[in-house]
Amino acid sequence: MNAVISVSNPLLRITDLRVDFGSHTALRDVSFDLFAGETLGLVGESGSGKSTLARAILRLVRSSHGSVVWRGRDLLSCDSRELRALRRDLQIVFQDPLASLNPRMTVGEAIAEPLCIFEGALNARERTGRVAAMLERVGLTAHMISRFPHEFSGGQCQRIGIARAMILSPKLLVCDEPVSSLDVSIQGQIVNLLLDLQRDVGTAMIFISHNLAVVRHLSHRILVMYAGRLVEIAPRDALFAAPIHPYSRALLAAVPSPTPVSRTVQASAAPVEASSSQPVTTGCAFRGRCAYAVAVCAITIPPLEEMTPGHWAACHRGRELPASGLGTFRGC
Repeated sequence: MNAVISVSNPLLRITDLRVDFGSHTALRDVSFDLFAGETLGLVGESGSGKSTLARAILRLVRSSHGSVVWRGRDLLSCDSRELRALRRDLQIVFQDPLASLNPRMTVGEAIAEPLCIFEGALNARERTGRVAAMLERVGLTAHMISRFPHEFSGGQCQRIGIARAMILSPKLLVCDEPVSSLDVSIQGQIVNLLLDLQRDVGTAMIFISHNLAVVRHLSHRILVMYAGRLVEIAPRDALFAAPIHPYSRALLAAVPSPTPVSRTVQASAAPVEASSSQPVTTGCAFRGRCAYAVAVCAITIPPLEEMTPGHWAACHRGRELPASGLGTFRGC
């Protein structure tokens, strides 16, 4: 984590964001800030709304309510022309590196496309020079510029996707599971590449992953999602040392560790069917899995409250639960 964080004003402010797909609510009441140079890790089980949140921020899916304020401008109220101009600073790296590249375009054409859109004054030679330099920067070589995506490995395709996203030096990079489809040996290389690029450019990142070790390595703060809601927001070290929400405790306790996890932590993660992570309109969505649930948990949705300085959790009993005992987490 080499980037310098500016906390004077949020670069991005999400307020009460909601996304509906027909009668299904995928996101509800999501609010948080992101600062310049900061990396926010976003974790939660499959179906919790992580990717939907990423796409809603970039207006790749339609939001039903709320605001996404980018440097003082609400992206949800921008017209198409204004949004197009803002997109040079808002980039994304997708989960499947090969599927995110056009098979009919050479990698040089794919990386150069943002330059053609946003820096039209560049001539062909200048664009080629920028693309070649970017290929070198992400660990590939300039002579690969005329090759097609199918000629590369998964790790190389992800490097190409990162090169395409970073060619304009964006101020925000959203990484949606960018290493989940790669071999473990390649994951570390991609993570270190992202850190190096962030250090050089000062880009803020939202990094989505199931790999808690990677999230811990990259992130300054971590957001935990469950059933379309944020249930905990905390600085990285605070979350891994002492998670507050029972779901966060269960999530960390599920990581294999040479140090036995206490029975108290294990008890908070009862067996559950896949449908339990769907959003609910009343009460705490996690109450059916929670060993600490009480009557109020079935009636009132817990608000996201600051339990300790900088550490927020949405749990009716967050201030009274015993210490989690997860300070020995060794997932990294």
